[in-house]
Amino acid sequence: MKILILAAGYGTRLYPLVKDTPKAFLDIQDKPLIAHVIDKIKIAPDLNEFLVVTNNKFFKAFDEWAKRQAFNVRVINDGTETPEQRLGSIGDIQFVLKQHPFSDDLLVVGSDNLFNFNLEDFFKFAQKDKNAATIGLYDIQDISHAHQFGVVSIDKNKKIILFEEKPLHPKSTLIAMCFYYFPKSTLPFIAQYIKEEGKADRAGDYIKWVAEKHGAYGFTFSGKWYDIGSIEAYHDAQKNFI
Repeated sequence: MKILILAAGYGTRLYPLVKDTPKAFLDIQDKPLIAHVIDKIKIAPDLNEFLVVTNNKFFKAFDEWAKRQAFNVRVINDGTETPEQRLGSIGDIQFVLKQHPFSDDLLVVGSDNLFNFNLEDFFKFAQKDKNAATIGLYDIQDISHAHQFGVVSIDKNKKIILFEEKPLHPKSTLIAMCFYYFPKSTLPFIAQYIKEEGKADRAGDYIKWVAEKHGAYGFTFSGKWYDIGSIEAYHDAQKNFI
C-alpha cells in the first residue's frame, strides 16, 4: 500500500499564518500538523511508501523535511505556482498516478486533517471489497455546519446511497473527510471521471460520481477531528485537540 498526502493547496484562508510556509507545517501543540497525520496512518498494512504532493512554491520545504524523516517519503511537485494554477484534489491525485505509476492500493489523506482515530478497524473494513472505494466519514453533530462539507447517507451495509457536496439544506450531519481508500482496481476510475466530467478540482464531486457509477462505502470514525481550513479551526485545535 502507498499513502498519498495532499499538500498542494496554498492555504489562503489561513493567511497570514501560512503565506510563506505550508499549512501542513503549522504546529498543533508543539508538533507539525503533518506529523500528527503520519503518526496515525503509519499503521497501514503492507505500507511501502509515503507520497506527498505539493506545489512548486512549497516543494523545497517539503523536500528538506522529507530528508529528515526516518521513513521513505517521496515528495512530488505538481508544478503550480499560485492558487489560480492549482490542479485541485483529484487533479493532483491523477498527476501522481500519471507521473509515478504503481500497482498498489492507495490511501489518500488531506494534510489538513487532524484526528485521533484508531485506524485498525477502518483498514479491515476497507480491504473487504477490493473493487470499491471506502470514504472516511465523521458525524459533526451540528447540522448548521454540515453545509460546509460533503454530506453523506449510507445504508445498513455502509454503502453510500447519497452524496451531496455542500448542500444548502443538509439532510444529515454525516460528512465526508478527505480520507479515501482506493483499492488498486479502482484507480483507473479517476482518469475516467476526468475524461467524462472535464473537471478535477473538488474531491467531493468525484466521490459522488464514483459512488453512483461504481459503488463506494463509508466508514464512520469516532473521536476528535478537525479540518484545519481556517484560522478559527486552527486555534480551536490548538486549544482542544488531545
